[in-house]
Amino acid sequence: MTDRNPRSAEPPPRPGEPADLPPDVPVEFAAFCELHRPRYLSYARVWLPERAEAAAAVQQAFAEIAVHWRELLGSSNPTAHAWQILRGTVAERTRHPVPAAPDRHPADDDLAILHYVVGLAAPEIADVIGTDTASVAGRLRRTMLREASGW
Repeated sequence: MTDRNPRSAEPPPRPGEPADLPPDVPVEFAAFCELHRPRYLSYARVWLPERAEAAAAVQQAFAEIAVHWRELLGSSNPTAHAWQILRGTVAERTRHPVPAAPDRHPADDDLAILHYVVGLAAPEIADVIGTDTASVAGRLRRTMLREASGW
């Protein structure tokens, strides 16, 4: 999968950066982190423009995910649960949260951010938040129509 907006993608972590994982982590967790770190960082950078602060938020989220890793793996949708942990971690660090409009759901705002700002296509968004592509595409269409009707 490729980002439509390569400028929003974060470079891979350099050795010694907080993103390094201890050598004894489960291989599944290491793979999960490697797969999701760039997109999680891009999302966090929307809300936390300081690169170090966004990286710290993502690292904190991965630390929490690691604590609950076995429990998450036993859940019906580990990726969705991990996404909620990331969202919560980023929200805790946001100084001035932007409330959703009364007729909007914050998760729809996340989809719009991931699509229009980060540059992910619907299948990539579905992979990141742990849902199906059709649901993401439909919600993006509804969000776009809602916005267009307000013009």
